[in-house]
Amino acid sequence: MTDLNHPLTDDVQLRPATPDDAASLAEALTRSRAYMKRWEPVRPEVFYTPQGQARRLAGLLADRDAGRAMPWVLADADDRVVGAMTLASIELGPFRNARLGYWVDIDRAGQGLATAAVGRVCEDARDRLGLHRVEAGTVVDNAASQRVLAKSGFEVIGTAPRYLHIDGEWRDHRLFQRILHDGPPRR
Repeated sequence: MTDLNHPLTDDVQLRPATPDDAASLAEALTRSRAYMKRWEPVRPEVFYTPQGQARRLAGLLADRDAGRAMPWVLADADDRVVGAMTLASIELGPFRNARLGYWVDIDRAGQGLATAAVGRVCEDARDRLGLHRVEAGTVVDNAASQRVLAKSGFEVIGTAPRYLHIDGEWRDHRLFQRILHDGPPRR
């Protein structure tokens, strides 16, 4: 999987997630928990532990092996996780679509990492997976995430009322898509 590593800055790379990332993911998520609270579902305490992240990663990696997901982490020069990107619900056939989710550690927010990583993930979605389209959604008041998507070539396609249960309530979301190519689906 090393051919999926992408330098984003001098000290951060986007690389495939591995089981060894569990502890570092737990640390980053714990560090960023209050910052991300208003954009995240309510999580059980175990989610913020290495054991909880190990279970979550095992599920994501099983989905990757089955062709249903592609999880990445943003790792600094010390291989410390400072964010994550996931293409999930990968669907082939005539749809060739996936859903994108992402976050960046509070200590690295506002540095352009999310925008750079979203761009690389979309390139891999097009070039490696042959996807036609990537979709994403943000809580309607998450202006920073909406800027990331706009800078990364996504367009608004609508608003979904009460779309996801976020921060303890059903929240409206702005929906986005990025068309990656208009060629025929790969076989």
